[in-house]
Amino acid sequence: MTEEKINKKDRQETINVLQDKIIINAENAVLGRLASFSAKQALLGKKIIIVNSEKAVISGNRANIIEKYLKMRKFKKVKFPSQPEQILKRTIRGMLSYKMGRGEAAFKNIRCYKGIPIEFEKEKKVKSGREKKNLLKLGEVAEMLKSQK
Repeated sequence: MTEEKINKKDRQETINVLQDKIIINAENAVLGRLASFSAKQALLGKKIIIVNSEKAVISGNRANIIEKYLKMRKFKKVKFPSQPEQILKRTIRGMLSYKMGRGEAAFKNIRCYKGIPIEFEKEKKVKSGREKKNLLKLGEVAEMLKSQK
């Protein structure tokens, strides 16, 4: 009986390794964990597609999070995005060496979308988060950044 479970697990891992495209549903996913997973998979050569970017969550004190993003926004030298999918992609970029060859190639394999595009509606998605209360959604942060312009 244990041999059957091991074989089944090995087959599943083999399928995941051979899969070259991963579609991730970012709903209720913690931003940092989602970004680090995406960066690692992109460095391994897989194409990463993240849907529902605006529903990713940021854990921590709401006031501190908003203050941090507004502070980043005020610097004149740094252009910080205000759309949720761009904020997510910027977070992933911080986990890659995007100016060097391997990191640059990995960064080009990452796509982030607001909502679910029509071409990915019927495809299987990786669910990445659990529902938790009192967490700040990336869409809310984006709205606050847009209103502060």
